[in-house]
Amino acid sequence: MSVLEQIRTGKQSSPPRILLYGTEGIGKSTFAAQAPNPIFIPTEDGLNEINCASFPMAKKYSDVESYLSALAIEQHEYQTIIIDSCDWLEQLIWDELCRLSGASTIEKCDGGYGKGYIAALSFWRQIVDALDALRTERHMATILVAHSRVERFEDPESNAYDRYTPRTHKHATALLTEWADAVLFATRKFRTESENMGFGKERTIAVGLGKDGGERIIRTVGGPSCIAKNRYNLPYEIPLSWDAFINALNNNNQPQTIGDVNNV
Repeated sequence: MSVLEQIRTGKQSSPPRILLYGTEGIGKSTFAAQAPNPIFIPTEDGLNEINCASFPMAKKYSDVESYLSALAIEQHEYQTIIIDSCDWLEQLIWDELCRLSGASTIEKCDGGYGKGYIAALSFWRQIVDALDALRTERHMATILVAHSRVERFEDPESNAYDRYTPRTHKHATALLTEWADAVLFATRKFRTESENMGFGKERTIAVGLGKDGGERIIRTVGGPSCIAKNRYNLPYEIPLSWDAFINALNNNNQPQTIGDVNNV
């Protein structure tokens, strides 16, 4: 076959690669557990109240490697691989890097000066390569779960401002957000109102919309408040549920092969 004969045209049908991050307890793991035939690779405790299939909690980077390898070579019917969470996986990567280099902390790896964080990217690339292989060979979707943090963003086009980002080092965040097909920020909808404190003073308070302190939603497009993106032309905001995510995909005529109501 010639090189030109290998050219592909049109949209290609592939399972989604999702990075979902948000605050603690908002329902990130519950969202992931709603995906088709999910299997969790837990790197932290927190799945006890969720009815799901899960490997034993990974305590070393090699545990994660062995779980991904088992999914690649052994027979199974799982359709979605979930790593929960990326920020705890990052600590396992740093521990492994420290062990291999004989350093006491990630800051001292590879001679220090931040070189350890760059060296850690080779482990992250091994992870995403393994996930891509499962996507190609086993047709598995991926959901990476992460906690959020607020960081200062120096915008070259305006004044600096705070925004939500995944709670991983900036080098890992850049790699994962570029790799993912959808970076989704899970949050709650609030409105603000003024409260009279007396003596002519007021303060601004946040009031949740809906039950349980605020409607839980997913932001799919980035802005000043958060990092987010998607390659599916999704609405800016959708409810925090797998069904809502898949319905939004199907409504935009995306050629998905996992989660589509006609293909599950």
